[in-house]
Amino acid sequence: MQVPESWLRAFCNPALDSAQIADSLTMAGLEVEETRPAAPPCRGVVVAAVRDVQPHPNADRLRVCQVDVGADAPLQIVCGAPNVAVGMKVPCARVGAELPPAAEGGEVLRIGEAKMRGVASHGMLCSARELGLSTDHAGLLALDDALVPGTDLRAALQLDETVFTIKLTPNLGHCMSVYGVARELAAVTGAVLQPPRLTPPAPTINEQLPVHIQAPDLCGRFSGRVIRGVDARAPTPAWLRQRLERAGQRSISALVDISNYVMLELGRPTHVFDLDRIDGGLEVRWGRSGETLELLNGQTVAVDESVGVIAAGRGIESLAGIMGGDATAVTLDTRNVYVEAAFWWPDAIRGRARGFNFTTDAAQRFERGVDAASTVEHLDYISALIVQICGGQPGPVHDDVQRLPERAPVRMRVARCEKVIGMAIGAERVAEVFDRLGLAYTREADAFVVTPPSWRFDLEIEEDLIEEVARIHGYARLPSQPRRAAAAPLPAREGWRSVHALRGLLAARGYQETINFSFAEPQWEADLAGNDAPIALLNPIAAQASVMRSTLFGGLLQALRANLAHKARRVRLFEVGRVFLRDPAKQADAEGPAGLRQPQRAGAIAWGPVWPTGWGAPERAVDFYDVKADVEALCAGCGELRFEAAAHVALHPGRSARVLLDGVAIGVLGELHPRWMQQYGLNQAPVLFELDAGALQRQALPQPQPVARTPAMLRDLAFVLGAGVEAAALLDAVARSVEHDARCAIVRDTVIFDVFALRDDAARKSVALRLTLQGDETLTDAQAEAACAGVVEALRHDLGAELRH
Repeated sequence: MQVPESWLRAFCNPALDSAQIADSLTMAGLEVEETRPAAPPCRGVVVAAVRDVQPHPNADRLRVCQVDVGADAPLQIVCGAPNVAVGMKVPCARVGAELPPAAEGGEVLRIGEAKMRGVASHGMLCSARELGLSTDHAGLLALDDALVPGTDLRAALQLDETVFTIKLTPNLGHCMSVYGVARELAAVTGAVLQPPRLTPPAPTINEQLPVHIQAPDLCGRFSGRVIRGVDARAPTPAWLRQRLERAGQRSISALVDISNYVMLELGRPTHVFDLDRIDGGLEVRWGRSGETLELLNGQTVAVDESVGVIAAGRGIESLAGIMGGDATAVTLDTRNVYVEAAFWWPDAIRGRARGFNFTTDAAQRFERGVDAASTVEHLDYISALIVQICGGQPGPVHDDVQRLPERAPVRMRVARCEKVIGMAIGAERVAEVFDRLGLAYTREADAFVVTPPSWRFDLEIEEDLIEEVARIHGYARLPSQPRRAAAAPLPAREGWRSVHALRGLLAARGYQETINFSFAEPQWEADLAGNDAPIALLNPIAAQASVMRSTLFGGLLQALRANLAHKARRVRLFEVGRVFLRDPAKQADAEGPAGLRQPQRAGAIAWGPVWPTGWGAPERAVDFYDVKADVEALCAGCGELRFEAAAHVALHPGRSARVLLDGVAIGVLGELHPRWMQQYGLNQAPVLFELDAGALQRQALPQPQPVARTPAMLRDLAFVLGAGVEAAALLDAVARSVEHDARCAIVRDTVIFDVFALRDDAARKSVALRLTLQGDETLTDAQAEAACAGVVEALRHDLGAELRH
């Protein structure tokens, strides 16, 4: 909202400069985002009087003007404006003057002497747009006849006055006017607040327009007045047009400008109907399915039973509290008008304009709440302005009161106020704050019982009043005291690492962290988690984020696609976050409500080449085993790690595995299923994993071992066994032989170093093991051979393996 300083000071004029006013408003909760002059910088522009206008001898659309700029002799200036006329006062940029750039970032326009079609021109007569005052460039800017030629234009029009741009929070609907801001400034500074002064017009005709309120839940009060014989072509006064333009409103016509002016000054949206276009009386009701209305902005909308309307005999004439209709809009030919000022219930207006994909100044105010007690007062104010500027004969006010908001008293304890604010304030200071804000109150021991005024819709609970005390008393006056507490370092838990440490490990493996919403698309849950009944949100922010995620895969795939859309060639992403699972057996605790578990998971996705492109090695795509190595590094020290082939709805059926720690499944690893590759438009299969972050936080303490004093021996054994035997089963059989066969006790390590399929027998394969043998004393060949024999016997017995010669 833009507030010119001169307009603000007309109601409250504290002994502060512009910067201090901006600071006072900001500290009171009315954030001043910007302060700027009313017009961009210019120099050398003065008030000029046009003394003579003659046709240009060589151009039909140009005029040769003699202009008085307060000098000894008039200046000759060639002008092409259609409205130039003898006797008018206009801005004149003299030779050497500088005008604002035509576009932001452009160059300053410097005025020099010129010849236009052979006629000398010693300056330039200016429009409002050329001075940066508005976008109007239809003709010269007409100035007040009282101005003296030669007066500097910036001083004459107060172009250096400050305009405040104020950002209001939704609870400050009572500040959406110049008078509302002035009321707050008076409360903060203690300066006197001057109310608007205008004598209500006395009725000169006895005519009223019938109005029937059929929906009291839409309109609580409706006030209106007939005014006949207005001159809609009357010019808008310069002072009113100037205030509108500096507040960001374009001047349209006198009647429209007056309505906008009252809204900006008092916060009361009103509407002026062309009385002659109204068929019969007005009906205030809810819309009906199938009804349509062409609005003032040219848009045609269809209404239903949830939208309030003002209707007449032939149909809808206005969207209640939002925008008027084109059928009864005032024009320059309008002679008779009907002016309305109503109270619309905020709940009846809120969100309706956005439902039509636009918003209006009126809707923004009514949906926050507009004073219901002042409709007649404000109707008198706009009527007086219309009669003063456009003339006319006003009729009596028609005021239909159906139901007004009830203001429930709010009790605030002084002790509670001081505790929340954090400093002693005292009952006398609290009373002073309430008096400044215009809040009526009574005292009950150590408490104030406040009855909110009719213009305040945001005072409902004790905390609301405490906030008022804090901001008027001054946030800057709150003491700044450091917290005092006995600081004692907590012992670091051995055998445990933080989630942040997991993030560091993944980042060290070349992954970058992504943070996704916990809200997911239902289709992701069905595709990637096999979850047809995810936990649904009661009030989702969007249809594609309507359920809680039970897997991290959806967000990781979405982040991958976003990176690929930006032509990324190699992507490594990870996320550590919570998923949400149903668990009927779970009781309510600090971790969440009953029936719901929220475990933390660590997930990652890899796509593209294994390593960035370079000359050292040929490029190849990342595969299952590359990411398996990352999982092994992440799980190092957490326990005995194993991988078992397992199916998962999101993963390739032959390239996926279950991850186990100490025999407990903690997650899955694998390539994305080809079906989802195609659905999500991926030309290469990414590899994903998702693990239980809690299991990864456990860390075994280091166990020091003495350095072996004897040399180790290596023995390689090759076996032929069934093609379906897993590597884990083979290693488990060796481990059992070490545990149960004394001959094999010297086997320290077993590694699979070769696997190939037999050409002549597709049902069998060859697997080569390398055994590391070591004892307390130097081993003999006989001991080594005995250990190998024990391993061979164990594999033959458990797996049917045969030693390959």
